[in-house]
Amino acid sequence: MSAAGTYSPKPGAAPLPRMIAAQAALETKMLLRNGEQLLLTVVIPTLLLVLFSAVDIVDTGDGKAVDFLAPGILALAVMSTAFTGQAIATGFERRYGVLKRLGASPLPRWALMAAKTLSVLVTEVLQIVLLTVIAFALGWSPQGNPFAVLLLLILGTAAFSGLGLLMAGTLKAEATLAAANLVFLLLLVGGGVIVPLDKFPEAAQSVLGLLPISALSDGLRDVLQHGAGMPWGDLGILAVWAVLGLGAAGKFFRWE
Repeated sequence: MSAAGTYSPKPGAAPLPRMIAAQAALETKMLLRNGEQLLLTVVIPTLLLVLFSAVDIVDTGDGKAVDFLAPGILALAVMSTAFTGQAIATGFERRYGVLKRLGASPLPRWALMAAKTLSVLVTEVLQIVLLTVIAFALGWSPQGNPFAVLLLLILGTAAFSGLGLLMAGTLKAEATLAAANLVFLLLLVGGGVIVPLDKFPEAAQSVLGLLPISALSDGLRDVLQHGAGMPWGDLGILAVWAVLGLGAAGKFFRWE
């Protein structure tokens, strides 16, 4: 005979790390199955990298075009996932009551945000690996400090994630969809991703240089193309955006 209570149910939540990991895996699967998300995170950055590296459309200065473009496309990949994709997905989850129901589950709300952040990081790793392989195939010759690149990517992710969550938590889902895509297009054109900032009027350069996409793309370019050390100026800009974005998202985010 079995000991008393052997088969008795033991109600209760799973350990917190397991809940976060399970939610992060679910978030990642949902993101990778979404056609619009894949278009933003994979297809558009890949096409831009291949097209502008192979065809001399934009004057990228001395050296191979891919050496200028690859860092900017990596920055674009971070923005597409951490900002645009996350804002749209979270906005519609909020509209349909998904966030409200998850907020009532044993998973704490901060843990849900942590799971979403892990999902973003996993997706970014996949993006960066894919884009790096393509860039190498196109003749990319990166250099510089890998730690500086990692720090730029982490701060860039934090900055864009905060801004994306702020937008998703304060606007209606339809407004978030329109605004996130519009901001993506505007920053793609005016953020130094493909067109160098020095091609813009001097009055605009000082303003555009303060944008998070400009700081991330310029910082990555300084390190990977020019072999610079720590781009402290760009890191500082990203840190300010990260603090402001995450702080505002934490204060103003509405779950329903």
